[in-house]
Amino acid sequence: QVQLVESGGGLVQTGGSLRLSCAASGDSFAFRSVAWFRQVPGMEREFVGNEDGGISSTYYADSVKGRFTISRDAAKNMVFLQMNTLKPEDTAVYYCAAASIGRGAGDDVGSYAYWGHGTQVTVSS
Repeated sequence: QVQLVESGGGLVQTGGSLRLSCAASGDSFAFRSVAWFRQVPGMEREFVGNEDGGISSTYYADSVKGRFTISRDAAKNMVFLQMNTLKPEDTAVYYCAAASIGRGAGDDVGSYAYWGHGTQVTVSS
């Protein structure tokens, strides 16, 4: 089992930056693929980016590529989402997710078995 807790959300102006954190507890987290998703009320949860736990490669949605970066501190069981040059359309609840052991990193909700409760990010224009 894995438990995930996000933090670091808040209100920021257009062009600003935020760093989201995801604290994980549970077994073998360092080897699990992880991802960030976001969701706006009334819309489906949207893929932001992922990191494959097996090969430490990252992949991002086109909408955030070049602005967002996922990193991991394996020793502390933490995953981060650095968000730069934020836009109003980045406003959403952001969720951290982790996959089952041995599962590769996907860009769909079904690829991830464990989810945090989310943290709100609001970008003002």
